[in-house]
Amino acid sequence: MNDFDVIIIGAGHAGCEAANASSKMGMKTLLLTLNLDNIAHMPCAPAIGGVGKGHLVREIDALGGIMGYITDLSSLQYKTLNTSKGLAVHSTRAQVDKNLYKRLMRQHLERLPNLHIRQSLITDLLINNGKVNGVKDNFGFIFRSKTVIIATGTFLSGLIHIGDKTMPAGRAGEFSSIELPKFLKSLGFEIGRFKTGTGPRLKGSSIDFSKLEVRPGDGVPRFFSYLTKDIDYQEYPCYVTYTNEKTHRLILDNLDKSALYSGKIEGTPVRYCPSLEDKVVKFKDKLRHQVILEPEGKDTDEIYVSGLGNSMPPQIQEEIIRSPKGLENVIILRPAYAIEYDYIYPHQLDLNLESKMIEGLFFAGQINGTTGYEEAAAQGLIAGVNAANKILNNPPLIIDRSEGYIGVMIDDLVTKGTDEPYRIFTSRAEYRLLLREDNVYYRLTEKAYRVRLIDDKRRSEIEKELETAQKLKDYLTNTKVKDSEKGEIINLEMKIKRGQLTVSEINEIKNLFPPHIINHVQAEVRYEGYLERQKKEIERLKDLEKIKIQKDFDYNLPGLSLEVREKLSKIRPINLGQASRIPGITPSAITLLLFYIKKPKNQ
Repeated sequence: MNDFDVIIIGAGHAGCEAANASSKMGMKTLLLTLNLDNIAHMPCAPAIGGVGKGHLVREIDALGGIMGYITDLSSLQYKTLNTSKGLAVHSTRAQVDKNLYKRLMRQHLERLPNLHIRQSLITDLLINNGKVNGVKDNFGFIFRSKTVIIATGTFLSGLIHIGDKTMPAGRAGEFSSIELPKFLKSLGFEIGRFKTGTGPRLKGSSIDFSKLEVRPGDGVPRFFSYLTKDIDYQEYPCYVTYTNEKTHRLILDNLDKSALYSGKIEGTPVRYCPSLEDKVVKFKDKLRHQVILEPEGKDTDEIYVSGLGNSMPPQIQEEIIRSPKGLENVIILRPAYAIEYDYIYPHQLDLNLESKMIEGLFFAGQINGTTGYEEAAAQGLIAGVNAANKILNNPPLIIDRSEGYIGVMIDDLVTKGTDEPYRIFTSRAEYRLLLREDNVYYRLTEKAYRVRLIDDKRRSEIEKELETAQKLKDYLTNTKVKDSEKGEIINLEMKIKRGQLTVSEINEIKNLFPPHIINHVQAEVRYEGYLERQKKEIERLKDLEKIKIQKDFDYNLPGLSLEVREKLSKIRPINLGQASRIPGITPSAITLLLFYIKKPKNQ
């Protein structure tokens, strides 16, 4: 009754995707959470996607995950970011109804035939001969399993800071997990400390929206999921105001009362999403900072505020929050707060997110040093698939850096580590021209099909789309026209490459091909030269990936510096390609390593 194939600790975005994946792959799965009412809760902004993050959500969807579909069903607004730049970095972001999102996610999980959900506080792992075989909760109740995924978010030794007040909590109003991180330390895991935070929530009816800038969406929804065909979509606007001289003066005059600046917080903060105190102190030349007001849902008066996150006492928070235009008489429903939590150094994991120390133990989400719902969900999917693959004796699912942003993120974490909360960006992907939102299903569908996360019907539909795209490409190649500028006869494909025409401007094809196929072919034709160059570079690097390194390889080799030996021994790369990406590993060290790997053992 209490024996499972996969046990998942934590039902945030990582845990939900892990549960969805492992149960769809036929595993008897147990999802454990501290609070059944907060499955897939959004403690920060009520939004999914963003720069790089939108790519992750689409990749999750292409691999059979659920985040994109639930986002579409609960969406309030869609916005395409980076539209002034190249197509490769266009990213989708959606505002969502956060309560509807978590309700729909729970409903989806409860319908999965192989999934069991239970409220429980886990304190210990059951380990036998270096392998995990279950978990124990705070009542001493035991659940046995062949694999365990830890996806505990900010709950490990979570500590909330508001001014000089601190309280143990994984999120505001929820328990902190104290015993589990102690147990992980006792096993020998290296654990660090990070800090993040969340903005205040305001009563919408107390805001003077007439003084604010309206920030609408795109009007036409840009759905995240392949499964989304037609939903009842109504767009809700966001609003913008700004901090001012009074706001900044209040911050500077009360810095000693800030938990962040009084020395109470030890964890490393998120550089890419700084608190208001940090922005005012570090960017003194800025006279104002943007504040975005985001609706939390269709049926609530609660408004999330992005840009006013801080760790000041509530009394001072009230003055600060009421200083921007339009918020002069605002009522605060929930104060902003900072939170510290434990994470494991991710170099202790393999690329399949399994622990190098304990067989069958996987980690996913913020516990691996990341920040953001999307980064967590992507790791959860990979951990869930690979926990199932381990039981099925199948090879692990590893997304290469050239195949997806998921691969970029996991490789960065495992190979390079992180000394601050990690956030995905398009700039982190060296092959971002190949990793666009428009081609996500064409590059990842086959991988999803192999692990049984999508069915034959969906696979065949994607194959037909590829055939349709090829027909359009052939039409552009075979249709000749006169170049009015040079007077020569060229094909339509060349006109598009020269920027003289877009595919959507060709009247003959508008009614013959769907818009997403037209957009995809437009990108493939326009960037063809660059894409071919990147593909050749990837092929060259794959030669290094093919040279495997044994897990027990001895790096105490003549010619390698002590620093290089220590880094290689710490990361334990699985091949020469991964070794080459470790910071500080020089080309000469790779050449020497190659010599010793290929050297016959008897020499």
